[in-house]
Amino acid sequence: MAEGTAIAADATLGYWGTVLAVQANYYWVKLDDVAVEPGSDAPDSVYSKPRPENLLCTRRARLKKVGQRVMVGDRVQVEEPDWAGGRGAIAQVLPRSTMLDRPPVANADQVLLVFALAEPDLDPFQLSRFLVKAESTGLTVNLCLNKRDLVDEQTRQGWIDRLQTWGYTPTLISVQTGSIWPELSQQLKHHITVVSGPSGVGKSSLINHLIPAAELRTGAVSGKLGRGRHTTRHVELFELPSGGFLADTPGFNQPDVTCAPEELADCFPEIRQRLAAESCQFSDCLHRDEPGCAVGDDWERYEHYLALLEEALDRQEALNQQRDPETVFKVKTTEAGQAQQEPKLQAKKYRRVSRRSDKQALQDLCDDLTESVEHLDDLDELVFDETD
Repeated sequence: MAEGTAIAADATLGYWGTVLAVQANYYWVKLDDVAVEPGSDAPDSVYSKPRPENLLCTRRARLKKVGQRVMVGDRVQVEEPDWAGGRGAIAQVLPRSTMLDRPPVANADQVLLVFALAEPDLDPFQLSRFLVKAESTGLTVNLCLNKRDLVDEQTRQGWIDRLQTWGYTPTLISVQTGSIWPELSQQLKHHITVVSGPSGVGKSSLINHLIPAAELRTGAVSGKLGRGRHTTRHVELFELPSGGFLADTPGFNQPDVTCAPEELADCFPEIRQRLAAESCQFSDCLHRDEPGCAVGDDWERYEHYLALLEEALDRQEALNQQRDPETVFKVKTTEAGQAQQEPKLQAKKYRRVSRRSDKQALQDLCDDLTESVEHLDDLDELVFDETD
């Protein structure tokens, strides 16, 4: 997405911008540069007033009524801005080119996966899990390895060679040394990039280095656990000086890989490369030693693939064992003679006791108390008679 594009605005059309952050029912929107088209009928006052770069906006009631969600990264139209108060109202959301649920980001076009070469140590299977999760989004995946200053040249080159056999060419950096990385900057320019990776690998520090105005909170690696502490709590876009946005996401150490078993192979560049050269004998091959399989097992991440495939198969089996949807719906014939499904009324697990039953129970209790009192009176008379 190219930045710096000037979009014409007037009092009726409103202003266009990008949602940077979502906080409860409020949205921070960065407005585009406004240019007055030649011969525009908009009043000069619309453009001459000083305005803030970002507006705190609400969502129009009609958008809420139709269930229109506003996400970080959305392109939106803002109406009736209050320049003095820095407020506005989102009136329209443009169609999204991409949409991620976890993290919730719209219009992202690439993922920057950040890992550390040390502190915490780089775990190959954890890296594979993150790479598969990133590949499952369908976005371009770039790999960045931080803390290169903590390992020797032999270790650095070893990881470069190893990851190239996986299908990735990593960019090695060190945020602490304050180096400039032209290659990384070029990768991020004019894109909405989702920054992801485990906790403690330096994602927030990297964003602070690229965008000093971000001023993100950073945390040290836990000495006991050997992994990072969570410092980012929500998703937010930060604008790069060279153009484009970075989406900082909360760190986590075990992302859920939720793709279907038959889709998992497409998340491994090694399998894609082998299948491009030769097809398997069976179209539904899962590449686990089936007859005529073109993938084979002579590649490093084959065991990673089998472990993730087992997880995917278990997840699919659990979904298949859920309640049959036919038991939840009933078929009803409409007046026009068409059959349609309607949800069945489910019996209440706990029924509320009726008032009549409550009243009867209270009456029975009163009768029991009356009998008890009468019985006590009889006992008193008997005691008095024996005493006399």
